[in-house]
Amino acid sequence: MFLSFLSFSVTGTALRCPTFGRLENGTTGRKESPVAGDRTRSAPPDTRADPDDVLLTVRAGEGDEDAFAVLVQRHAPALIRLATGLLGTRTEAEDAVQDAFLSAWRRLPEFQGRSSFGTWTYRIVTNRCLNVLRARKPVASLEAAGDVPAAEHTTSPARITEAHEAVRELREALDLLSAEQRACWVLRELDGRSYEFIADTVGISQEAVRARVFRARRCLTQALGAWR
Repeated sequence: MFLSFLSFSVTGTALRCPTFGRLENGTTGRKESPVAGDRTRSAPPDTRADPDDVLLTVRAGEGDEDAFAVLVQRHAPALIRLATGLLGTRTEAEDAVQDAFLSAWRRLPEFQGRSSFGTWTYRIVTNRCLNVLRARKPVASLEAAGDVPAAEHTTSPARITEAHEAVRELREALDLLSAEQRACWVLRELDGRSYEFIADTVGISQEAVRARVFRARRCLTQALGAWR
């Protein structure tokens, strides 16, 4: 088996992310493009991207596994936070991000440089999470929706209990949303993304994004209000 994994720490949790060993004949496990090493791009790389990312992405596209490993380590923390917000559990988030990086590696020959590597993988992760949300039964959990205040920042056990209850209620309310509503709400409210960015990422119009965010807000307000 040519596939190996690099373990590294992301906010205290080990995440198994892909690096790619060589086959005995010296090729990688990814299918090479017919013009690998001499690939032309229809658009220049996103000028807003980190110059190091641009170079690393080009090298990774030519089969440089070490360059891809650096990109993985650089972008994994933000993608883990995104996936946790969308899926609700750290375990599912790590699985989704790992799958996304595997997909990114295999699809590098298709990468045209119209956006940064970070934006590209952000979209891959979002779509992977949407597929998971559509396929699963509702699960009352959203670790990234809000953290219970640490004991030293609270004045009484009662406030700690109230904080736990508030997080539980939000988790349950989010499970009432459709996959698209939840994704649009998380990207807008938790991640602070623009409507244009969300529309491009999810693959719907800006008007549809606004409608889903509005419905999500209304649903959450009604659900949380009913429990109080």
